[in-house]
Amino acid sequence: MLNEEPVSRELVDGLTAEARSVWAKHDRETDGWLPLWRHMADSGAVAILLWDRWLPLQVRRVIADGLPGGDEEARRLAVWLATTHDIGKATPAFACQVESLADRMRARGLDMPQRRQLPDRKLAPHSLAGQVLLQEWLVERYGWPRSATLPFTIIAGGHHGVPPTSSDIKELTAHRELLRTPGCVSLWRSVQQELLDGCARVCGVEDLLTGWQKINLSQPAQVLLTGMVIVADWIASNSDLFPYFPEAEHRRGAERVEAAWRGLALPEPWRAPEPTGEPTALFNSRFRLPPGARIRPVQERAVEAALAMPAPGLMIIEAPMGEGKTEAALAAAEIFAARSGAGGCFLALPTMATSNAMFPRLLGWLRRVFADQAGAEPAGNGPRSVLLAHSKAALNEKFAGLVRAGRRAARGIESDGSRDEWRHHADRRLSSAELIAHQWLRGRKKGMLSSFVVGTIDQLLFMGLKSRHLALRHLALAGKVVVIDEAHAYDTYMNSYLDRVLSWLGAYRVPVVVLSATLPAGRRRELAAVYAGTAADDAGFTGLADADAYPLLTVVPPGGPAAIEAVEPSGRRVEVRLERLDDDLAALGDRLVLELAEGGCALVVRNTVDRVLETSAYLRERFGSERVTVAHARFLDPDRADRDAELLARFGPPEKSADRPTGVHIVVASQVAEQSLDIDFDLLVSDLCPIDLLLQRMGRLHRHERGKDQGDRPERLRTALCLLTGADWHAVPVEPVRGSQRIYRVHTLLRSAAVLEPYLSGTAETGHTVRLPEDISPLVQRAYGAAPVGPAGWQEAMTRARDSHDLHQEQQRQKSWDFQISEVGKAGRALIGWLEAGVGDADDTRRGRAQVRDGVESLEVLVVQRRTDGTLTTVPWLHGGHGGLDLPTESAPEPRLARIVASCSLRLPFHFSIPETLDRAIEELEAECVAAWQSTESHWLAGELILMLDENCRTRLAGYDLHYTPEDGLEVARAE
Repeated sequence: MLNEEPVSRELVDGLTAEARSVWAKHDRETDGWLPLWRHMADSGAVAILLWDRWLPLQVRRVIADGLPGGDEEARRLAVWLATTHDIGKATPAFACQVESLADRMRARGLDMPQRRQLPDRKLAPHSLAGQVLLQEWLVERYGWPRSATLPFTIIAGGHHGVPPTSSDIKELTAHRELLRTPGCVSLWRSVQQELLDGCARVCGVEDLLTGWQKINLSQPAQVLLTGMVIVADWIASNSDLFPYFPEAEHRRGAERVEAAWRGLALPEPWRAPEPTGEPTALFNSRFRLPPGARIRPVQERAVEAALAMPAPGLMIIEAPMGEGKTEAALAAAEIFAARSGAGGCFLALPTMATSNAMFPRLLGWLRRVFADQAGAEPAGNGPRSVLLAHSKAALNEKFAGLVRAGRRAARGIESDGSRDEWRHHADRRLSSAELIAHQWLRGRKKGMLSSFVVGTIDQLLFMGLKSRHLALRHLALAGKVVVIDEAHAYDTYMNSYLDRVLSWLGAYRVPVVVLSATLPAGRRRELAAVYAGTAADDAGFTGLADADAYPLLTVVPPGGPAAIEAVEPSGRRVEVRLERLDDDLAALGDRLVLELAEGGCALVVRNTVDRVLETSAYLRERFGSERVTVAHARFLDPDRADRDAELLARFGPPEKSADRPTGVHIVVASQVAEQSLDIDFDLLVSDLCPIDLLLQRMGRLHRHERGKDQGDRPERLRTALCLLTGADWHAVPVEPVRGSQRIYRVHTLLRSAAVLEPYLSGTAETGHTVRLPEDISPLVQRAYGAAPVGPAGWQEAMTRARDSHDLHQEQQRQKSWDFQISEVGKAGRALIGWLEAGVGDADDTRRGRAQVRDGVESLEVLVVQRRTDGTLTTVPWLHGGHGGLDLPTESAPEPRLARIVASCSLRLPFHFSIPETLDRAIEELEAECVAAWQSTESHWLAGELILMLDENCRTRLAGYDLHYTPEDGLEVARAE
């Protein structure tokens, strides 16, 4: 069997002095260097270890598909490609860069001009040169047709992040002097072929190469092989792990590789054994269920369906809020991983806040999984790599502890990122290091290669964005089970990216679990069809749009027909009385006085922060400041976290809300109350919004049992009540307030009002009562369907709104294609130009996030306070001794202080997204820049915009007066 020792030893043993003189690596500081044969051998040996010890079986199967020799042949192909990837360095265009090393080669007869004499050398980057040399070698040595070489040689061509285009190849072939020096062509060709012959020999592929020309290597396999070669190259290029000559010249190859792999300490992938026993037993062992809790029908059926599928594929779980869909998804993911060979999981959520909330839940699940599997895993019980994937992950305390554990687990390795990478921070010992954030698996490009990842949906959508080193993200996700939460929460632009990503995940045979409480039937069909690689109107998928049962389970096995199953409800149900309320603060106050006469907790949800602040100010006058709490997204991050914790402590489940108010209390919130927070109220007031979001808000009503038949609630509120406002109900048709129209568009709001009209008027079969969960799916399907809804007098206006909506959606769809990768091509088609006209390195950056979300550009600032004497401090109300700390301005703050400032980020509202205002705000903020904070020593603060509040927490910016308080967040008013 091929192993790392022969690759290291036999390659150099058969080489001439000329071939040994070719160099590959050079360190300008130490003048250390590495010959090409040594780097080739190192890369091949690393590739063997990656294949055997790190690459998930799920990925290996995609590469092996179509190869007659299966896994072993795929292994040899991967190792050969890794070993040969840098053959393009055996060219004058590359070798002339370091004069002393070029002279060594000239002394052996490999003549070449000096660097300045090759002005066109940029036409021959060594990755492209390597592709061309490999093509020539396969044609000349093994008789391949040139077209057959491309799917294999494109791996070398793309190993620096972007596969070449046809024009790149054409330009280089017109400059052959960059590949071989005129007058010395024969020797250059001989050395190049000698190195490639040696690679074929030590990799054991000489007898396979002739047959490979008939293999139509799939595009998914090409991408995964490129990703693996990049990983092998990056590891083998690390001089801490693989020291340069002359220091390491006499060290045996096997010792060198063994020491490097031991120092790297790369965690092995998860190898999940298939769970046995009943679903109830699985849930009891994996999740900390409340006393007396029982597994719910949708959870039980998800487990049974995952076990019954002929092979893992797509599962869509539609169930009400609070039914345990996340637990069902994790249980299904474990089964899928055991059956597919996935090496981990990725959980994609809509926002950073929901990602942060999910991260500790994932850690708890993992610890119970590994405790249960101790001694049962074939590969043992070493550390597992974990990542929280979003731009502020470094500020998350739980992730910070895992990073510290990861630093102790590895040595001599670096991240790939720069100032925007995920960084470690304050020392904090961890009780267990079984889960670590591995140091090598950090940075924008490598982070997703961690086995278990929680992150924002952007991290998944980046898989569809033309960006450098995209193959690494594909490699990362192709080896996991992917869980997509809140699938209904994305607009047409983001769904276009999601569809493209799902099509690639389907081609990789990645198991995917999609979760939603309110998924339109048409969207259900689209998700299933793109995963299966077929059209949404395919006969096998049209029936998916007809199902209106709820809860609902949809499964799409690879290559098989989609199946849909109605699941028995759990018995948890709430009947909500729905009534109109005029959009008038006095009317709101009067109704709350009436309904809260016996006490009770009310949630008022507004569609804009400005309405939140206006409403809360009025209600404080009516009820007193101590009885009104505000929650929205315009808080500093630490204040937002404190606010969420306070809401959970006061309004969470009975066992967690000992501080629940006994009298009257009103929470006025924006859309932050819709997702992730398990909060429970007696009364709901909501602005008119899309039907799926309104149902999410209703899910906060009587969410938990408080006494028998809700007997612990005020008598008047033992029947759930939702008052719908935020619209002129007397207009024809209904006219939503302007702020709501700006956020949600008129068409969606009118469709929502139209399907609710029978309940609002009391003419529905159930009168004013909306039944949850029975009415969830019918309401969603009617609102998002194509059939006319609503009174006859509304139809003309609704048709105009629909036309405008359709035009907007088409514009979003077309705009999303600008930087989107193409769909999966047919097998045998090379990835030539796959990332042409892309966004470069801007994947997980502000620019990259703007490409996968069709939102206006927003401005984020870090907030500090400036005293009257001009000195700066952290804002004074921060907990844990972090408030009111002096900040230096003549030097960079120490890391602890800088991290506190970095945590106080605030996204400015829409007022500052208008281009002229945005430019003016940036100009004013840059004028206040603290120069000492922009140094490379202050990685937390360099490049950030600082908003300085005065001692009254006020400032003026771009023509607006800003006022911040920890109680109300940021208030913005146009300056007079």
